[in-house]
Amino acid sequence: SVLRTLGSEIAQDLIPVGSALPPEHDLESRFGVGRGVVREAIKTLAAKGLVSVRPRHGTHVRPRGDWSLLDRDVLSWLISKEEPNRELLLALQEVRLIIEPAAAALAAERATARDRKRIMTALAAMEASHDVPTAIIADKEFHLAIIDATHNPVLQGFRGAIDTILSAVFMVATGSPGWFEENLPNHAVAARAIADGNAEKAHAAMQQVLGYTQFKLSKKKYGRTRVSSGKQTINGKLRRKQIA
Repeated sequence: SVLRTLGSEIAQDLIPVGSALPPEHDLESRFGVGRGVVREAIKTLAAKGLVSVRPRHGTHVRPRGDWSLLDRDVLSWLISKEEPNRELLLALQEVRLIIEPAAAALAAERATARDRKRIMTALAAMEASHDVPTAIIADKEFHLAIIDATHNPVLQGFRGAIDTILSAVFMVATGSPGWFEENLPNHAVAARAIADGNAEKAHAAMQQVLGYTQFKLSKKKYGRTRVSSGKQTINGKLRRKQIA
């Protein structure tokens, strides 16, 4: 779509900060769409903080500090490269370290029986995983279930951002054998602390989960990684049944 393509090009610096977007009629010709579609895309980019629109001055890319970096679309555009930006991933992980331990503590205090069952079911799925795609689905469900168990509508508003951040982390994690297995016990401690209603222990355990990931990301040598159907290709070598 017009929005996705322009957003990705801005996020990947193909249209650098401060530069002007092509005129509307050029974009209409490029994408084969009408003026209304182009204007709607630009309006959405402006709402997400990526561009500014000034009459008779055109549309220009705004500084990255103005972007809505927790917007799900913006995050997905930023991490869509085969090799995600190291500094961005570490910054996103810092945000998780601020949000998720507190969310785990709230979940321990507020989770219903259904919430606790959902979290433990996700943990069981993680423990039973034997391939990368299954592990990713289960791990995402685990973290999102904890966010939902806070019953805080503002925290729940971060679900989309957390989901996208996890996708970015997994793009890198799947290239490191043992990453998933080594951090699984920390997930189990967090889940059981929430089930027991122990907020302090849940907070500490989630810090361990995320601290481990932060450490691995900081030490990771970033390379091209692709995940598909239980197999993964890492720098041209095929490895099977490695979960990150």
